[in-house]
Amino acid sequence: MAGHRPYTLTPLPVGAEVHGIQLQQPQPDEVVQQIKSDVTKHRLLVFRDQGIMSGERQVEISSWFGELESTFYKHPSSPHPDVFRVSNERAEGCTDVGRTGWHIDGSFQTAPFSHSLYHIVSCPTQGDTVFAPLHEIVGSLPAEQRARWDRLWMLSDRRHRQAKPLLYEHPLSGQDAMCFHLGMTDGFVWDVGTQQQRVASGAETRALLDEIHGVITSSCRHLLYSHKWRPGDFIISDNLALGHEAAPETQLPLEQVGLRIMHRTTVKGQHIPRKRQFQRELQEQQQAGAG
Repeated sequence: MAGHRPYTLTPLPVGAEVHGIQLQQPQPDEVVQQIKSDVTKHRLLVFRDQGIMSGERQVEISSWFGELESTFYKHPSSPHPDVFRVSNERAEGCTDVGRTGWHIDGSFQTAPFSHSLYHIVSCPTQGDTVFAPLHEIVGSLPAEQRARWDRLWMLSDRRHRQAKPLLYEHPLSGQDAMCFHLGMTDGFVWDVGTQQQRVASGAETRALLDEIHGVITSSCRHLLYSHKWRPGDFIISDNLALGHEAAPETQLPLEQVGLRIMHRTTVKGQHIPRKRQFQRELQEQQQAGAG
């Protein structure tokens, strides 16, 4: 597809808006490959005016990126076992989702989800989803602060509790990434694998979570993209490259903003977060073995 893209892109503050494609229709392999490439390059693709997509079709699109991995949340109104249905009305979907703090999806997994896909089925008048570009946020840190964060490993408060580096290298783009969830972190470990390794105290953990929150919402506020949903929107995001949080308005009552229903699918992660040094050593070992 060199020199030709079957759709056009308009830049957004984070990512790009896609024009000229209807995802409900079958797409040839070359279009699928172009979309996958553009998701890696731009990190976020917004497809407008897609109508109301079936759960089966959303799952089919999601499978372009790999095997789906469902979360532990299930709602009886979900159109498919792999579709996570969220709402501002308990009878229609899981509520208060995405409101526990800035995060990537699946930070509690051994390998966090590679991609998250979102489709608005019933669009309220308010309730943005806000995305944070992790590479730019890490790059904005003063040297001392980045060096401290680089010593940190996070411990999830559920499922797989093995320590994961707070800062690491995105497995596909090579850019800075973060493994974090400000509402689902049980603690941090300093200097994993060294003689200085120690678990952060409760007070340190709370201070570090507040510090990360402050960087995202204060010093890096200008880097955020607040997506204002429109009926029929469909988003494909590189989950490892973008933090996100649901705005408080996503939980306003029906009487105030109308019914909100969103369908989310997540793709199973293929890469355990690794430090750059570890990745280089692993590559050298693999090359030595091949020789």
